[in-house]
Amino acid sequence: MLEAFSEKQLQAMCWWMPGGSHTHCDAIICDGAVRSGKTLCMGIGFAAWACARFDGRSFAFCGRTIRSLKRNLITTLLPVLQQAGFACAMRQSENCLELSCGGHRNRFYLFGGKDEGSSALIQGVTLAGVLFDEVALMPRSFVEQALARCSVEGSRFWFNCNPEHPQHWFYREWILQAGRKNALYLHFTMEDNPSLSREMRRRYETLYAGAFYERFVLGKWTAAQGLVYPFLTEAMLCPVPTGLEEYRVSCDYGTVNPASFGLWGRKSGIWYRVDEYYYDSRREGAQRTDEEHYTGLEALCEGRTVSCVVVDPSAASFMETIRRHHKFRVIPAENDVLDGIRRVSVALKQGEVRICANCADAIREFGLYRWMDAAGKDAPVKENDHAMDDIRYFVASLPREADAFCAISVKR
Repeated sequence: MLEAFSEKQLQAMCWWMPGGSHTHCDAIICDGAVRSGKTLCMGIGFAAWACARFDGRSFAFCGRTIRSLKRNLITTLLPVLQQAGFACAMRQSENCLELSCGGHRNRFYLFGGKDEGSSALIQGVTLAGVLFDEVALMPRSFVEQALARCSVEGSRFWFNCNPEHPQHWFYREWILQAGRKNALYLHFTMEDNPSLSREMRRRYETLYAGAFYERFVLGKWTAAQGLVYPFLTEAMLCPVPTGLEEYRVSCDYGTVNPASFGLWGRKSGIWYRVDEYYYDSRREGAQRTDEEHYTGLEALCEGRTVSCVVVDPSAASFMETIRRHHKFRVIPAENDVLDGIRRVSVALKQGEVRICANCADAIREFGLYRWMDAAGKDAPVKENDHAMDDIRYFVASLPREADAFCAISVKR
């Protein structure tokens, strides 16, 4: 099985083994490009180290959420461990994975670190080691609380992430200070994953643009600047297609700020923004009530069967207005801005989502939507972002088919 891994992947798995030049390190940090194989090889190494060095101890796998941790790591890792001779038992109700190998048996708890309140979830447990999957997406308070729980003699830390902005606390305090932290630092590129073909690497290179390309493809910690979607040109716009199979609506609600609703139609697996409702009270000189915006929603959908309406999660009163009319099914939108922008970028570049040429306000905002010029923070300017938000809500409501793809560098 090990023959199928690259030299860098093997180093990430085996750095802790006796006789190596890094056995004295207290931590390992792997960052770099997407699909470079760092996540899987770190998971294998973490499990092997734990079961070689400890028996009857507790460890932690940490992700931004438990759901993303299972999707990104656990479901891929378990078959590989079983093939390598581990006995694996998942206790779903406790989010606890039990691994046995070589006569040793240990517990691995799953934790999500999505916000400042998450640090309370990991308090009280005593750990012999922790692995952070996508540590740059977790709040500092959660990471530091998890590290503080590692009080067992010989405990070690395992970190992996894709790059973010260069003022990020983890980059400045761990990657730039790896030597002082007694940590092994490994930077990965797609070439470090031998199972990823040249054609697949080219595919990923076409998925991203701007800061996302520099981070996810080149593996650089770089600041976001300029247009959020610099690749969207007039040539990518299209006419409204015929024969649409399903309709949905996405809503960014506003009273003082503009309200933007997008009507989407699906044909042959592609979603088209075929029409829109955009009401700017400042431009029009009058505000509209929830009921008046609902009238605009009905006019936008007239003559069509709409499967659902995805609404800004903060617009509780408007969602209640829609529900009260018993005509449309309402879904509160996901509102992770950076992840949503990344998903919109991928969907547009893949051609999974297309913008029709009649959607004038969305097209206008695409040309104005820019990154904020702020050190230490990735955020778009809160202007000309209402159609951008409703598009982001819509894309976030779609299944994560692209995210389900993974390259596993294991020879069978």
